[in-house]
Amino acid sequence: MNKKSFFQLFSFGFLAFISFVSCDKDYNEIGANIVGDDHFGFQKYTGAFIKSYNQKLGPIASNNLAVNPLGFYDNPAFGTTQANFVTQVEMSVSNPRFNNVDPENYDVLPTVLDSVVLEIPYYSTIKQVEQVEVNGVQERRTTYELDSIYGVEGSKFKLSVYQSNYYLRNLDPNESLGATQLFYTDKDAEIDNNKIPVLLNDLPTSDPRNADGRENSQFYFDKREHKTTVPNETAGQPDVATRSKPSMRLHLRNDVFNAAIINAPSGQLADNNVFKNFFRGIYFKTESLGNPGNMATLNFKDGKITLYYNEDKKTIPTTGDPTYERVNKTYVLNLNGNTVSLLKNSNENTDYLNATVINNSQEAAQLFLKGGQGSISVIDIFGPDANNNGIADEIEVIKANGWLINEANLTFYVDRLAMSDTRSIEPNRIFLYDLNNKKMLIDYILDGTTNGINPKFNKSTFGGILEKENVAGGRGVKYKIRITNHVRSLINRDSTNVRLGLSITENINNVGFSKLKTANTTTNSAPAMSVMSPIGTILYGSSPSVPDDKRLKLEIYYTKPD
Repeated sequence: MNKKSFFQLFSFGFLAFISFVSCDKDYNEIGANIVGDDHFGFQKYTGAFIKSYNQKLGPIASNNLAVNPLGFYDNPAFGTTQANFVTQVEMSVSNPRFNNVDPENYDVLPTVLDSVVLEIPYYSTIKQVEQVEVNGVQERRTTYELDSIYGVEGSKFKLSVYQSNYYLRNLDPNESLGATQLFYTDKDAEIDNNKIPVLLNDLPTSDPRNADGRENSQFYFDKREHKTTVPNETAGQPDVATRSKPSMRLHLRNDVFNAAIINAPSGQLADNNVFKNFFRGIYFKTESLGNPGNMATLNFKDGKITLYYNEDKKTIPTTGDPTYERVNKTYVLNLNGNTVSLLKNSNENTDYLNATVINNSQEAAQLFLKGGQGSISVIDIFGPDANNNGIADEIEVIKANGWLINEANLTFYVDRLAMSDTRSIEPNRIFLYDLNNKKMLIDYILDGTTNGINPKFNKSTFGGILEKENVAGGRGVKYKIRITNHVRSLINRDSTNVRLGLSITENINNVGFSKLKTANTTTNSAPAMSVMSPIGTILYGSSPSVPDDKRLKLEIYYTKPD
């Protein structure tokens, strides 16, 4: 082969390779930039078969979620959600030694527990930092804004913290070896019946240790920073004053932790496996005070219980008698181990109840997406396969016409009248997935877009991000999800035309599924990221009763072959 022929062959092969790669992936990304919102030169098809349905979920597995709600949230579009929570507790250091159980220190004074403090930080952002004068002393004061708080700001509810006596085991003895034990959102009554009925946060209102006056019977999520003073670990030195970001900060009963930790029975603090059976956890119980209440999404694993205590430190000099010095110490229990989010729905909106019955097959005018123990939507596209050849008839027509699919989208318009109440907080994102196989769509997988400011807005090409009115405080208008590659796969690769599921999502980057306690005719699971959030939205469905400009459609932009 001469040099010219070699380069001609090489060039042809290289161009063919580039063309193949472009059709498979790069073309999609470039096409997204070219198409934009104008879709210049492309033909638009909106007549594709599409039907949408609602599906209520019922109790769903809620153990070991990344974040968990706590409190009450009154959403007029759906009803009231109550969120309780239970977590195991782990020792920061196994087999701790205190003076009163250490035979080597028999001649020193025993350990004395000063206070026990539970602290769980809220999600917050700094709004302002300023210098202020307090009693003639300059102090730095920080103003915060809380994130992931739902309901009426400052609205109160009763919060009770108990020691749980319900063992959250790791493995399910009724399933195959190594199967994780599942706990469901409706476990609350059983957990409540198995609590140790000694209220841990029952300090009186007058007690100055009671979290700056925020008593458990009138609890709310306070955005003020905490100013605390703790004993200096060096005797004779002034106490240490610190400021910390907003958090749940409750003083717990000394006697309980004195018995469970400082004077624990022999062997019960040997390691965390033993300890978690001895001290089985903490149960957070919320009760309504008759007002709308308040709810927060919290990362409980960032929380801790700190025991502040003092004891004698024995020093043996090289000559002379031993000396004793009283020192202040701390011991930390982390809110780690197994957890369960416990949810109850009440006062549910009549429209929501009527539209989301179990095993619903009625084509929907409204799609109700709700997190927690809520509801999802089901979407079918391209319709029936009358000749039973495994390919929808509508897809066969598109294949016969030789269409080249440039873009395909599902646009979900918000029912703004149904969501007009400002207490109905709208989710920033919804998630579309393969309902049959409980997995991501190809468009999700191929989307590598990132957002450096807020990772929850990654995969923006795939979409599902709420588009709002361009005014201050504007409400949601629509969500748009791109399924170009999914449609191409159906047409070009004869992929199976699966049912699609639609839910809200707390975080688009985490894709996993939680099992329903009772499977329905549609599915036996839902995205775990929807279980973490109490909020929801109402979208227009595919029913002919919906106005055409708001109705759910599959929009396909294509070009015909020459």
